[in-house]
Amino acid sequence: MEYTYKPWFKTWWGILVIFFLTLVLIFIIAIGFYINNSIKTAKKSSGVKLSGQQYDAATGEHYYWPNSANAKITIVEFGDFACANCKKAFTTIGQIKYRDDIKFIWRDYPIVADYSALLALSARCAGEQGLFWSMHDKLFQNQGVNTADQLSALANQIGADITRYNDCMTKQKHLTQIKKDLTDGQGFGINGTPTYFINGYKVEGNIPYNTFVKIIEELKNN
Repeated sequence: MEYTYKPWFKTWWGILVIFFLTLVLIFIIAIGFYINNSIKTAKKSSGVKLSGQQYDAATGEHYYWPNSANAKITIVEFGDFACANCKKAFTTIGQIKYRDDIKFIWRDYPIVADYSALLALSARCAGEQGLFWSMHDKLFQNQGVNTADQLSALANQIGADITRYNDCMTKQKHLTQIKKDLTDGQGFGINGTPTYFINGYKVEGNIPYNTFVKIIEELKNN
């Protein structure tokens, strides 16, 4: 009987080996893609799930930390001075020591109380005199204040020209910008406060201090 030679890859065991090796190769490639994607996600999110869509939330008339206009990291907070979680976030953000590395922008999203827009107006009217952040801090430190007289008293405490401040409040000079912030926030899909846009990526809720620091350090090093 004449023996017919078959290449190994045409034998049943050769075909089985090739099939097995192909499966292993596919598995290795899939794992490689998964690991690579995980590394990119980890670098980008620093422990916080960031949305895939980036938003240019740093637009319009706004207030940001002094000496930070050209910072590498931009954090935009949409907040409400009547919001309990925003008050907690205020305490957290106050501990951040990277102010020269961060352009931190406040935008109004007055949805919590019927007087939220009044509080936003108060901070902006103080801002006309270079006292926005002082009033920002006072409003959170005295959360619950909700009348024009109470707000005027706070403005007086931070050294505002009360005549000028009250004139600004009476004329509601900054209401249009506050409404723009609200409309923009709705367009960005904001469901509650505080909501942050960190270099354009949306992060919702009160972020723990350690997580905030981790995000900042990752973005500084990228």
